[in-house]
This record gives sequence, C-alpha cells and structure tokens, in this order.
Amino acid sequence: MREPVIAPSILSADFARLGEETEAVLSAGADWVHFDVMDNHYVPNLTVGPMVCEALRKHGVTAPIDVHLMVKPVDRIISDFAAAGASNISFHPEASEHPHRSIQMIHDAGCTAGLVLNPGTPLHWLDWLIKDLDLVLLMSVNPGFGGQKFIPEVLDKIRDVRQRIEDSGRDIGLQVDGGVKVDNIGRIAAAGADIFVAGSAIFGAEDYASVIRAMHDQISEARAK
Repeated sequence: MREPVIAPSILSADFARLGEETEAVLSAGADWVHFDVMDNHYVPNLTVGPMVCEALRKHGVTAPIDVHLMVKPVDRIISDFAAAGASNISFHPEASEHPHRSIQMIHDAGCTAGLVLNPGTPLHWLDWLIKDLDLVLLMSVNPGFGGQKFIPEVLDKIRDVRQRIEDSGRDIGLQVDGGVKVDNIGRIAAAGADIFVAGSAIFGAEDYASVIRAMHDQISEARAK
C-alpha cells in the first residue's frame, strides 16, 4: 500500500486569504491540495474554477493539486484545469458521456486520472475502467457541500475497492473524501484507503499541524494492527 497522503480541501479554507491558507496547511504537513469544483448543475453548489488553480501556482504552490470535478459535462473543463496546473483530475462517470474518453483526455493533458464514485454509485464502472486509472475516489458523503458527516456504510465499499485494486496488480491510489476526521481516519485507513481528503477537520482547527499529526498517528496505528 502507498504511503498515506493527507489532502486538505480548500473548500473549507478562508478564501480571502487562500494563498496564505494553502501555504500554512502545506507547511503544517499536508501532502496535496484538494480542489472541490462544483457547477450548481451536477451538484447544488458553485465553487472554484481553473483561474483559482492557476493563481495558487503563480502564488508559489508546488505541491500536487488534486482536482475533483463535480461538473457536467466534464470534458470541456479538463484541459483548462490541466493548463492551470492540476496534477490529478478526477470526475464522476455519470457526468461524462464517455468515461473512457474522459480518462484519455486527462492523460493526454499530462495529468493522472481518477474516477469518483458516490455512496450510491455501483462499482461496476471499475470492471471496465480500472486498468486505465491512477486513482479511485470514494465519496463518503453525497457531493455538493462541505462539513457533512461520514457515511459509515462506505467502509465496506472501501474494502471492496481495495480488493479490486490488489487484484488488478496496478499502483492505484484509493482516496476517501467526506467527513474525514481524526476520530474516524483510522477506520478508513484500516479499510484500505491511502489518500485522505479533509476540509473542515483541518481548516476549522486552530493548529493545522497538530490535526495532521494526529491523523498520521491514527493511520499508522491502524496499519500496524
């Protein structure tokens, strides 16, 4: 299994100080920067676009930028985020007319590609797409808003996807996003996740570093069992 990655979601950051907030969370030990891109169409909210990604790159952010597209259709905006400095781009199969083509577009643009499955989305998409993926993102809340509670039934789904990844023989990241906190990240890691998106749990704390350290401690403890 991969080394664990903590990817704070800037959805919970102070947007008036986004550059400083991003610098602070990376200095505190975060590994990636996670972008939640919502279009008020596929999901009932409207957030950030490629210009924000580009602005953070120009600000000096060099860490991987992990873009989660909650938009429909997805293909038009893939190249824009790639040009803006995205490292990984993930999308929902329901939002693409041709998911395999969308994966190809992401790769052709020079980024790694992820597929996002909602709590109620069946895993059959992976039957046909896993061999082309670099990452599988399991939503542990229904997408559209930050600060939601983790849906515990997703733990079984994490175990299923971990087995599929192992069976594939490929180096594929297993990411979980939604309600991830210090008190449940150990269970999420034990189920097989290795990339952890956390928004309010990190940005809502006074000391980012202490929360990130506590998360790593819980992951290490879960993996040692």
